[in-house]
Amino acid sequence: MADVVNGDRLRAVIADDQALVRTGFGMILTADGIEVAAEAADGAEAVAAVRRTRPDVVLMDIRMPGMDGIEATRRILADDTAGEIRVIILTTYDLDHYVYAALTAGASGFLLKDVTPEHLVAAIRLVRSGDALLAPTITRRLIERFARREEAAPSADPHRDLSGLTPRELEVLRLLATGLSNAELAERLFLSPTTVKTHIGRILSKLDLRDRVQAVVLAYESGLITPGGTADGALRDS
Repeated sequence: MADVVNGDRLRAVIADDQALVRTGFGMILTADGIEVAAEAADGAEAVAAVRRTRPDVVLMDIRMPGMDGIEATRRILADDTAGEIRVIILTTYDLDHYVYAALTAGASGFLLKDVTPEHLVAAIRLVRSGDALLAPTITRRLIERFARREEAAPSADPHRDLSGLTPRELEVLRLLATGLSNAELAERLFLSPTTVKTHIGRILSKLDLRDRVQAVVLAYESGLITPGGTADGALRDS
């Protein structure tokens, strides 16, 4: 059965410099009812394909000739017409600086290329619904990187002003940044999952953030959560 979004079939663009990888991913998505709107062999082609086809999700390789996946992601999401387009970064390289660059560029997910077909399809559905996903090992690396905040000079990002959040929203954001799912947040705070979702939605709206990944980045960059917090699993919505 085909995936649909607002009555339309869920559509994806696949960007990878290896034709075999594009073909393999395309077969996985097509078999699960997800339309492959276009393929691209480098970052420039990916940007053009996204502007032409307006997909729901982009599967973006990091290392490509010419424009890489990080820059392509940045250009796609910086476009005023990007709307609800989500980008999932796919790579063979589980490296810290790629994680940081991809997430600060606005990617909603980061998966290794050995992801199972089921996990890949689930990731596409997850980010398209407005959530964010990171592989567990990458989540831990992300936390570890931000735990070394002394290595990075502070910037003047206006999103770091958390004064507009209520005490409860600050508490939700702090726990969210440790990798807790909605179900775990609800249990910890003695709230219903629906109420937790409402709090998260308000946090993202007030801080003008795209999704949960950006919320985690902000929580560490703002100092809301300090070194010592850990996230043993993927950022997820249960």
